[in-house]
Amino acid sequence: MKADSTVYILSKQFALRIIKLYKFLTEEKNEHIMARQIYRSGTSIGANFAEGKFASSTADYLNKMRIALKEANETSYWLELLKEADYIKNKEFDSLSNDLKTIIGTTVNIINKIKENNNTIITQIESRE
Repeated sequence: MKADSTVYILSKQFALRIIKLYKFLTEEKNEHIMARQIYRSGTSIGANFAEGKFASSTADYLNKMRIALKEANETSYWLELLKEADYIKNKEFDSLSNDLKTIIGTTVNIINKIKENNNTIITQIESRE
């Protein structure tokens, strides 16, 4: 799926930006708690896409996409806090937030496509949760 490859690349580039943000927050702003949180969630997005490439089943793949989406939403929260606490400027926030919105939108599309194509399987999985 083309969207999978695109979002994998985007999420990897995003993770590299988050790593740089982590360094800035810890070295320049002496902020460690939120820095660790955004580092963990922001790099986890791409890690879940990487795991999804070798999923053992459609259900496993869907689960990885859902986890990536949750991590992206958590990262969005930490970005908002960092901006509102004046740790990052509007320009940096807007740039990271726009990239994250693209990742989230693409991930939602992938999840919806999986559900469309595998409706019976997904219904059975969700009824067990």
